[in-house]
Amino acid sequence: MTRPIVIIGGGLAGLFCALKLSPLPVTILAAAPIGRGASSAWAQAGIAAAVGPGDTVDAHVADTIAAGDGIVDEAIIAAMAAEASDRVHDLLEFGVPFDRDLEGHLAVSREAAHSHSRIVRVKGDMAGRAIMAALVDAVAKAGHIRVLEGYVAEELMVEAGRVAGVIARGEAGQGSSQTIDASDVIMATGGVGHLYEVTTNPTEARGGGIGMAARAGARMADMEFVQFHPTAIDVGKDPAPLATEALRGHGATLLNRAGERFMVPLHPDAELAPRDEVARGIFAEVQAGRGAFLDCRTAVDDFAAEFPTVYGYCAEAGIDPSVDLIPVTPAAHYFMGGIWTDADGRTSLPGLWSCGECTSTGAHGANRLASNSLLEAVVFAARVAVALGGEGAEPAPAGWADGSVHDPDAVTESDHPAMTRLRAIMSAHLGVLRDGPGMRRALGAIMALEAANTDDPRFANVLTTAKLIAIAALNRTESRGGHFRTDFPEQDPTWRRRTLLTLDQAEAVAEDFLKT
Repeated sequence: MTRPIVIIGGGLAGLFCALKLSPLPVTILAAAPIGRGASSAWAQAGIAAAVGPGDTVDAHVADTIAAGDGIVDEAIIAAMAAEASDRVHDLLEFGVPFDRDLEGHLAVSREAAHSHSRIVRVKGDMAGRAIMAALVDAVAKAGHIRVLEGYVAEELMVEAGRVAGVIARGEAGQGSSQTIDASDVIMATGGVGHLYEVTTNPTEARGGGIGMAARAGARMADMEFVQFHPTAIDVGKDPAPLATEALRGHGATLLNRAGERFMVPLHPDAELAPRDEVARGIFAEVQAGRGAFLDCRTAVDDFAAEFPTVYGYCAEAGIDPSVDLIPVTPAAHYFMGGIWTDADGRTSLPGLWSCGECTSTGAHGANRLASNSLLEAVVFAARVAVALGGEGAEPAPAGWADGSVHDPDAVTESDHPAMTRLRAIMSAHLGVLRDGPGMRRALGAIMALEAANTDDPRFANVLTTAKLIAIAALNRTESRGGHFRTDFPEQDPTWRRRTLLTLDQAEAVAEDFLKT
């Protein structure tokens, strides 16, 4: 009987890793149809890679270290930046139609906190969608990949200290429980944005895979660091549509209701400051009732042609960006924390590997540099595949892909009342600004939801992730990157380090936090 490599997640990291694992037998478990429940598909800007004239890998590394606010793993980012060009060319071979200039070279644009133009894009703001479409097509043609859509993973099977498979349910999580044996399991389940009320992430991004790994005993890293994108379009949608950072790279400015460029006195780079700085600036204007607006009226010549995705979002809301200001607000966007891995995607739990946003490789530090996320996904997905490959591996048996289950109607469950309550708690106390008393209230409320949840393993995984974020944030008594505490607003040199945490360790200190 074939024991395949099982990949949990059908986003960029999962699909790219599956393709790179050829010819080994792979089974992908995807709660939604592959590509559809993935944050990667919504990524507008593109992939950061030093492929433009005058740019260097060293400059890319330096920019990432600066944005990461002191705790980037320099060896990891050096490897990631060095492999960026190769991974972009892999994607070209899979059919991704990256923009090119008149001479046929890859066209690159600039984004905030980058010292050079190095963002490889597709039609301005359609990179994520185009990349995912190409990979979904490639997976459909790959004989070594079996795809099980509508399968919700609930628990990792651990035997003799090693991950040996997954317990999952088909039919969008409504079917009977099934045991799926695996030679190795790769977690590629994405981020945590849906833990918050305002997010740019799809509904599936609830942090369930992170919690599942933690409950199995895997070590977590940097769980306190959540990045909020400064410019979600504030039109009351869930998920919130995104106004790509590339607009500010093109010269769009941020104004309040009085027409003041409020970022100018806050940072030397104004609108092109690092994301955490801009998010806090916008958040302060919104909280003060002055509002925040993106002014693109003179920055973009042909908005519909250059940024068709954002233009479509605006049109749906009755906004014409050539004459109207775009209302914006910070939204949970990217998670720098997650499952700790080494440089090849190994977790602390034998048999479990991880890649993509659910991991914490150390590449982003406390604050992700724009467009490094898609790059991290493909670089470390490829590294996992190399580490798991090796000579002499048995190829997938004939007809392996014929066992796929395609479910175009698979949808993630809508938010039940407890999930709605959790999102409110996270937004109120573990969002853009935090303080000790608020986070302790959040932790107590999360633990109360845990105590009330007696029969839903999927929600238990989500609650575990939320609890770990709260405990890690309480533990870090300083402000750094995406973690800003109003009661500890300055950086503390003793905290210039990454944080590692297991669920057992977190639960051992949780009660102490609640007593203070």
